[in-house]
Amino acid sequence: MTNKTTERLAVLIDAENVPAKHVAEIFEEVATLGEASLRRIYGDFSGGIPQGWSAEKLAEYAIVPHQQFANTTGKNAGDIALVIDAMDILHSGRFDGFVLVSSDSDFTRLASRIREQGLSVFGIGERKTPKAFVAACNRFIYIENIKKEEAQTSGAEGKTKKPSVKQDLNHAYQLIRNVVLKSEDPDGWVGLSGVGSQLGMNYPDFDTRSYGFKRLSDLVRATGKFEESSENGGLKIRPKDR
Repeated sequence: MTNKTTERLAVLIDAENVPAKHVAEIFEEVATLGEASLRRIYGDFSGGIPQGWSAEKLAEYAIVPHQQFANTTGKNAGDIALVIDAMDILHSGRFDGFVLVSSDSDFTRLASRIREQGLSVFGIGERKTPKAFVAACNRFIYIENIKKEEAQTSGAEGKTKKPSVKQDLNHAYQLIRNVVLKSEDPDGWVGLSGVGSQLGMNYPDFDTRSYGFKRLSDLVRATGKFEESSENGGLKIRPKDR
């Protein structure tokens, strides 16, 4: 039986924009956000298999394909169909939020419109996604952070390379410091849980995995620029240079 507190999510995928090879990780991530009650994908499947979205792959994850013929060169009919369906779904009142799987800035206004109705919008796309679309979502998750790491061998040397590059820790420090300084108590201490919540509100694409860490506490310690206190229960932090 479904937990009544679990958010019912409509997952809409842009087939022309997101590779099917990441589908397992995408739905694993969606499961942490709520129940993927509706699963649809949009694109032109008549001329082949866009981005690897085969019939077998769609059936495996119970994704319903919506065929959209490209009647005009250079125009993505799938994007328009996705937006129209999203508005119908929005006004049905049956869902608590949307997951828009795309790196396309064309969905920026759609994300904003859904949020105006009081529903949550989660975006999933590649790091190349334009900032406007990222900012329009409540939270944006980069595929680079959720895809399985695959060791890559470089020629005869046989050395392995990690395919992803993590962001600079100083960048994380600046974001965390900004939040702490705006919400600190008179003594400068701020609860880490509150910091995490505010980071998500201020920066929709903030993700500790972008810096190579699963937990915010580990990321904070890695910067080496915060003091810690566990008095009165719960971890609190404050910048050393405040």
